[in-house]
Amino acid sequence: MTMSKTTMAFTPVAIIDGIRTPFAKAFGRLANVSAVELGRLTVEQSLLRCGLAPEAIDQVIFGNVSSPPDAANIARVIALKAGVPQSRIAHTVNRNCASGMQSLVAGCNAIHYEGASAVVAGGTESMSQIPLLVSPDAARVWTRLSRAKTVMARLKVLKDFRPRHFQPIAGIELGLTDPVSGMNMGETAELLATEYNVSREEQDTFAAASHIKAAQTQERCFFSGEITTVSLPDGGRCDQDDGIRSGQTADKLAKLRPIFARDGTVTAGNSCQITDGAAALVLSSESGLERFARPPLGRLTAYAIAGCDPRRMGLGPVYAVAKLFRQTGLSFADFDLIEINEAFAAQVIACERAMASKSFAQQELGQDCAVGELPMDRVNVHGGAIALGHPVGTTGTRMVLTLLRALHDQGKHRGLATLCVGGGQGMAIVVETP
Repeated sequence: MTMSKTTMAFTPVAIIDGIRTPFAKAFGRLANVSAVELGRLTVEQSLLRCGLAPEAIDQVIFGNVSSPPDAANIARVIALKAGVPQSRIAHTVNRNCASGMQSLVAGCNAIHYEGASAVVAGGTESMSQIPLLVSPDAARVWTRLSRAKTVMARLKVLKDFRPRHFQPIAGIELGLTDPVSGMNMGETAELLATEYNVSREEQDTFAAASHIKAAQTQERCFFSGEITTVSLPDGGRCDQDDGIRSGQTADKLAKLRPIFARDGTVTAGNSCQITDGAAALVLSSESGLERFARPPLGRLTAYAIAGCDPRRMGLGPVYAVAKLFRQTGLSFADFDLIEINEAFAAQVIACERAMASKSFAQQELGQDCAVGELPMDRVNVHGGAIALGHPVGTTGTRMVLTLLRALHDQGKHRGLATLCVGGGQGMAIVVETP
């Protein structure tokens, strides 16, 4: 295959195939399925799709943000439960929203620099099972109680308990708040909506379109080609994404109240959904391709990661794509399809405007020309996280899987996947089909 215009010093890595679970709204159908189990299922099923035995895998690398207390290195637990031999290594990566994408880059590095021939890379997240926490003050009292040896000692500690010591802290709220800026992710979206003059109507129209595109895709069973069924503890089955609203309209969304600022424009309807799900891809070195009965789904050919202001973390894709274009000589004209994670409608629209801005490029990127006009007719053609949901550690993997399948479906060649990252980063990946 030709590698025209891709001049970055990066050796392409083959992506053989992959699979994901359905994406289910948090505290819903997958609430009782752990992140480990979701990840295990995708490893097993991705290997089956590729015709590989677990023994053929050299490494397993998974992205995960809300690490379960009972599975600190969740990639290792997933690997062993999926039957990968104990002698094979595994590690977990965390780059917040880009964790599932970071696992793919780590897989490439394992192949390039560590001699791996086959790697399973993916992401998993059970946002339903992010634990409730207690305050440090409450933890001290509870610790004293656990250490009390006699009835009298316990009674002495019990008298020190106050109502506040029984008030839990939602771990998910802490995780979605940046400790440096002090802003939660929704507040950063409100900031961008103000700075880039993104109206409520524009946000709701964008969000409704995401649902419409995803619903049409689901109706023609495109997503079923990348989804494996999850067996539920109650004996049921989950076999499709459940956040997609086929009848969604901007008028319906306009009735929702802002949730991050009293006079704001960001609502639950024009934000990504909090979701559970996992995804995995099988990566291979070029020398290892002979073991597969069919050509790879595609190749990862370039990537870039960039930092930005945590308060404007939603602009991360602008910085990452600009860096990618400088490294590769590519432009938006070279991409047939583009995936940008829909953390918030306001955030995507702000990225579109910043990319087209010459002054932004000069002031923030140190370059004379704008990044370019984001071709919205080629962006998220199957919908995005507003409709599908955003299981944080998984989304990056899901985007690449969907993008490669979409390129094949349309007979196209090159795709770009990019997302913003809580804490102020952006990441972008280039994939190409044969």
